[in-house]
Amino acid sequence: MNDFNPARRPGDGTLPRDALSRTHLTIPENRIKPREKPVPTSFEPTGVAPATPRVRGVGYAAVKSELHARLLDEIDERKLLEADDQALGDYVKGFVNRLLETEDLALNSAERRRLADDLMQETLGVGPLAPLMADPAVTDILVNGPDRVYVERFGRLEKTTVRFRDTDHLQRIIQRIVAGVGRRIDESSPMVDARLPDGSRVNATVPPISLDGPTISIRRFGRFRLRNSDLLRLGMYSQPVATFLEAAVRGRMNIVISGGTGAGKSTLLGAMAESISENERIITIEDAAELVLVQEHVVRLETRPLNIEGRGQVNTRDLVVNALRMRPNRIIVGEVRAGESLDMLQAMNTGHDGSLTTVHANSPRDALARLETMVLMAGTDLPSRAIREQIVSAIQLVVHVRRYEDGVRRVESVAEITGMEGLTPQLQEIFRFKRKGRSGRSIQGEFSATGIVPRCLEVMRERDVDVPLSTFHPEGAA
Repeated sequence: MNDFNPARRPGDGTLPRDALSRTHLTIPENRIKPREKPVPTSFEPTGVAPATPRVRGVGYAAVKSELHARLLDEIDERKLLEADDQALGDYVKGFVNRLLETEDLALNSAERRRLADDLMQETLGVGPLAPLMADPAVTDILVNGPDRVYVERFGRLEKTTVRFRDTDHLQRIIQRIVAGVGRRIDESSPMVDARLPDGSRVNATVPPISLDGPTISIRRFGRFRLRNSDLLRLGMYSQPVATFLEAAVRGRMNIVISGGTGAGKSTLLGAMAESISENERIITIEDAAELVLVQEHVVRLETRPLNIEGRGQVNTRDLVVNALRMRPNRIIVGEVRAGESLDMLQAMNTGHDGSLTTVHANSPRDALARLETMVLMAGTDLPSRAIREQIVSAIQLVVHVRRYEDGVRRVESVAEITGMEGLTPQLQEIFRFKRKGRSGRSIQGEFSATGIVPRCLEVMRERDVDVPLSTFHPEGAA
């Protein structure tokens, strides 16, 4: 392993603290301790591979994770923070070239070419969080302070041994992260919500709004999205539920996916969007682009916050209005939070069938109430009855997802909007998840049909999309 450690204090026989800013440095003989190897004096690799076992028989992600850990062993955090990007990039490339020459890594030629770039991307800017970012099992990284770093693995929060040196160290890491995505954070603009190059969503806060010091929250997304088959395997829903949802998307039903934070709304949205035909033009609108669609004809739009001068903001409502001018066959809004819900409902009611969106809510009925509230946020003075009639005529299905105590995300309910009775929108449940108890930490239960055949089935058949009636038999939905 490289002996270079600039964290040592000046005068103890090693390099001074500012050695990183130099390309070469001559060390007098009397500065080197007897029988001690001379310390490398630049960012040049030593040429000696680390004495660790070769990595064989594993995938690219595992090899990269192993090499990244070894790279961090060679470059301490002071180097990561104080070295300029060019020097660090040269070091990473030298590190990779050395290992490719001396070790039998289980990588093909394409993976070998991209290894240096991937390691550079994961190393620069995230500091002590780099190993967590490289761990595919980590879905959330939550930093509450220099010595309080938590992660979510397999649906459970756990505290890690990752530490920052102090609050200033954490603050500098935040500055690096937000600068890398073209944003700023300071006392005048103390919070940032942005998307990292790998698709992860990051939120950072600094004093004065975070009283106990800087915080970071990173929601990670896999490099490969979960497909319908993956969600079936993970138990998010059963085959009959998947069959009906796929047919509903192909039949151009307008669908709202509701659920709490982290319930899997965006994941389910992406899986359901698989059923959209390749012949359709899809416009996606998101605050932070997360959806990864397999179709070729996709236009992705993303909101933009205010710039330093307090201008240039483009919100979701602006993008929904603009999308209507882009000749869309489908409009997918990642999440409606405010007045854009009115424009979305109007689009659904004016020929843009088959639109999809998500909303934060605790149940299908709560989702309708929230939509009504958000329409009022558009600044229109509409009576409640008019808003509810708009919702009932625009939306056919509400799919509610929930993250259960065992960490598994499941479709808890699929409900159809059937009309209004008085001033109340009417819902009828088509599928539900029935809990049957627990087995250790795991929730036991089954997906069952209620026996109700949805009214929208007739419209779907008119559009040449059929669903077997057996799908809605209670004994056939498990």
